[in-house]
Amino acid sequence: MKYYLIVGETSGDLHASRLMQSLKEVDPQADFRFFGGDFMAAVGGTRIKHYRDLAYMGFIPVFLHLPTILRNLRLCKHDISQWQPDVVILVDYPGFNMKIAKYVHDHRQNQSPKVFYYISPKIWAWKEYRIKTIKNCVDELFSILPFEVPFYEEKHHYPIHYVGNPTADEVREFRASAENPVPPSQHPKQILLLPGSRYQEIKGNLPPMLQAVSDLSDDYQIVIAGAPSIEPEYYQQFLTNEGTKAGLFFGQTYELLSRAHAAIVTSGTATLETALFRVPQVVCYYTPIPWFYSWLRKRLLKVPYISLVNLVAEREVVKELVADTFSVDGIRCELHRLLDGTVRQQMLADYDEVWQRLGDQKAPDCAAQLMYKILTEKGKD
Repeated sequence: MKYYLIVGETSGDLHASRLMQSLKEVDPQADFRFFGGDFMAAVGGTRIKHYRDLAYMGFIPVFLHLPTILRNLRLCKHDISQWQPDVVILVDYPGFNMKIAKYVHDHRQNQSPKVFYYISPKIWAWKEYRIKTIKNCVDELFSILPFEVPFYEEKHHYPIHYVGNPTADEVREFRASAENPVPPSQHPKQILLLPGSRYQEIKGNLPPMLQAVSDLSDDYQIVIAGAPSIEPEYYQQFLTNEGTKAGLFFGQTYELLSRAHAAIVTSGTATLETALFRVPQVVCYYTPIPWFYSWLRKRLLKVPYISLVNLVAEREVVKELVADTFSVDGIRCELHRLLDGTVRQQMLADYDEVWQRLGDQKAPDCAAQLMYKILTEKGKD
């Protein structure tokens, strides 16, 4: 069977690669073509475009790169039309993928190709109007967050598949495969900084993070988890300017999390990874015009939290410092509360509830089996 996959960033590349591997297990004849990254390329198939050429975030970057984005959209549509896959699998990245979903739906014949969405768009946070396109153009939606089920099924009467959470799968696998790990007590105490995976996120979040831990650098080892798509030189400028001694590591995020005593984390999948490794954390996100962002947030965002930890728990487990609550002093104060004592212990206990809510299904295997079953049943009709 022919599978066409589209991702727009690093995490999507990883999750899609694992889904591809699982699809190969249920469908030995699987043939892949994709817009993706190095993880997907390692599984096999034909890459048409690297996600680095797609990953523009925010109004200004999107506006400045609009000709490139439109060119990539045309390329993707043309390639799907020429290759005629059995299914187009969209992975997150809704700004691009929703347009592809509509194109495929409007131009397909005899209900082929199908449109599957793996890692559903976060329309529960904002742009809820996209539910209309999802209902009209997406044949099957595969969710990795348990709270999405009532949102789609009860509020919008659109059935979806909860397949488990791939981040939980990956953390479980890492912890199970670690050979003779050194006990944490034998490591120097580390504070881990996770400042995001995009240039603008790192620029806004890393300097305040470094300032917030400057008074702890004598007692703790400060380490930064670098994003694989960002060159080391980009980080070095901030290390030089802030003067805080910190180690910079790439491709070792899980190793760093397994040794961290506490962390400062930019919102995103990293907040969930940090919780699953049972590392107490402060979540922060810098915005350039904080008062304006806070005003917009109250009017546009449909959820009370930005971190996946709090969203899964449906209450505040970790402190979020965003926009007008974001400050160096605030980050420092919250971090100190997590180094020892009752606040730290309560957060660790709350993390256990997050694990329970995510369940123990293996997301890519569950999704691949469902996808193949749906596609083969379609073929019998």
